[in-house]
Amino acid sequence: MLDRQPTGSVGVNAPDLQGFVFGLFFIFGGITSLNDVLIPKLKSLFTLSYGQAMLVQSAFFAAYFLVSIPGAAIVQRIGFMRTAAVGLLTMTAGCLLFAPASLTAAFPMFLLALFVLAAGITIVQVVANPLIAMLGPPRTAHSRLTFAQAFNSLGTTIFPYVGSILILGSLARTDMSKLAGPALDAFRAQETSAVVRAYFGLAVALAVVAAVVWTRRNRLQEAPVERVNPFAAFTLLGRPRFAFGALCIFLYVGAEVAIGSLIVNYLVQADVFGIGAEAAGKHVPFYWGGAMVGRFVGAWLLRVVSPGKVLAGAGAMVLVLLLTAAETHGAVSGWALLAVGLFNSIMFPTIFTLASEGLGKRAAEGSGVICVAIVGGAVIPPLTGHLADLTSLRIALIAPALCYLVILTFGLYTRRAPAAEPT
Repeated sequence: MLDRQPTGSVGVNAPDLQGFVFGLFFIFGGITSLNDVLIPKLKSLFTLSYGQAMLVQSAFFAAYFLVSIPGAAIVQRIGFMRTAAVGLLTMTAGCLLFAPASLTAAFPMFLLALFVLAAGITIVQVVANPLIAMLGPPRTAHSRLTFAQAFNSLGTTIFPYVGSILILGSLARTDMSKLAGPALDAFRAQETSAVVRAYFGLAVALAVVAAVVWTRRNRLQEAPVERVNPFAAFTLLGRPRFAFGALCIFLYVGAEVAIGSLIVNYLVQADVFGIGAEAAGKHVPFYWGGAMVGRFVGAWLLRVVSPGKVLAGAGAMVLVLLLTAAETHGAVSGWALLAVGLFNSIMFPTIFTLASEGLGKRAAEGSGVICVAIVGGAVIPPLTGHLADLTSLRIALIAPALCYLVILTFGLYTRRAPAAEPT
């Protein structure tokens, strides 16, 4: 049985815990980015439209909507470290579910496995975001969370490259139009076994990390607080600044995920790079690697320039890049889309901290609500996919562009609107 330990403020005399939190960001960032190479694999194997393939992201990010508030309640009940262990074990279970999904060769089973995996990631993220903000002085929270997000991006840079080799390598070697019936089912089972091997390896690694976290569950000093109804956190949406920030998290995650999910299919087009799926998949790390570089730079920039100005500038640059990608061809179009990652870099942590300013003791509640807003990753990608089915991948870029326009507006708003006093 889990040891019960209600949680409140975190002792800042535990700087060694920052390394642990950075590791969590690396893990859940990398696993999330694997969806970008999993989508073209499943799209091909199950002959899906863009809209149907984006259900991968819907199943994954729906967990944020359903699990974030319960996750915040678990943190209140048993503490940060114990909750992190619970989240890691849930992620392990999700990875193991890929085995029965492969045996049945059924697309809905893969969606179920992804949902359970994402439920664990959600729990871990509910822990990680407020924890890294608390492990240091409030005035550097923007910079510190941006630096932590850089480790998230390190994971999103490494995992897709390896995943492209393990998961996408055989797509171009078989003409699925010549397969039907039992032969098609057998091929799907054979091909999805590559996915199983990749996620089984992750399951083993996650189980080890969970064990290590559990052995250190008493390292963190946490002050007991009165437990409250976690759904009361939604009263925070009565604060205009917080509500606007939560909306921007919804739109940002949706736009970022939509673009990342379409990169492989976008680059293989003859009028862009005209390359195979595996080669296109190996370009996905440039998108997430740009975010990594941008976060290291952003951690410094946010110390010298107001966060609102930085956010507005990044939003403006993304709009320019999306317009360039849509209106040009060849290498310029492809690299313009990949370069969006560089300016995505500071958006999540900056929106998160700008929205959370002034929450005081309700910071953990705010984190739960903001993690619910990550459900944008379940909504915006399928909308973008359906738009691509109706028009083209180029025109479909309008959907994420509108999201970034709202984010730009939030940056301008927070540049002049003070945060509310804590209550």
